[in-house]
Amino acid sequence: MIKHLLALVLSLAFCVNVRAQNRMPPIPPEQMSEAQKKAAAEFTAARGSLTGPWIALLRSPEMINRARALSDYVRFDGALPPRLSEFVILITAREWAQPYEWNAHHALALKGGLNPEIAKAVADGRRPQQMADDEEAVYDFCIELHNNHSVSDTTYARALSKFGERGIIDMIGLSGWYTLVSMVLNTARTPLPAGATPALAPLPR
Repeated sequence: MIKHLLALVLSLAFCVNVRAQNRMPPIPPEQMSEAQKKAAAEFTAARGSLTGPWIALLRSPEMINRARALSDYVRFDGALPPRLSEFVILITAREWAQPYEWNAHHALALKGGLNPEIAKAVADGRRPQQMADDEEAVYDFCIELHNNHSVSDTTYARALSKFGERGIIDMIGLSGWYTLVSMVLNTARTPLPAGATPALAPLPR
C-alpha cells in the first residue's frame, strides 16, 4: 500500500513539474528563423501540425528534417507489425518514464492488438504475464538492451529466429529513436496534452 502511494505521489509531482516548466514551447511564427519556417512548412505538409517532440526539435531545423525520415521508417515501414512496434515504444517510454510518449502510443498499441494487461504491466514496471512468444522475444530483447546496454546470446538467438536480422535492426532503431524522443521530451519538459491523465511514475533506480 505504501509503495503504491509513493508511486502516486511521485507521479503527481512529476506531472506538476513537467506542466509547470515547459522549457521549449511552440515558437511563434514571427520569431522563427527562415530555416525554421521552411522546416515547419515541410513537416506540416508531410505529417500535419508540429506536436510533442517536434516542437522542441524545431530548434534545430536541419535535425528535424533528418529525424523525420528515420521516424517515418521505424514507425510506418519497419519490419515489425504494429502490435510489436508499439510494444517496443511503450517499453522505451516506460524505461524513460516519459508520459507524453506513453500517452501518444498506448492507444495505438492496443489498436494494433497488444493485450491491455501487457501494457498495464509495463506501465507498472512489471514483467507482463501471458505474452505471446514474439512478445516475449521483443520484451526480453528491449529490456536487456535498455538495462544492460547489450543483449545475451540466448536473447539474440531468440529474436533472430522470430524476426531475422532486419527485424532486430528495426527493433533497435525503434528503441533508439524513441530513446532520443524521450530525451528531447524530458529535457524540454513537454507537457501532456490538455485533459490527458498521467500514466507513468518514475521507476526506482
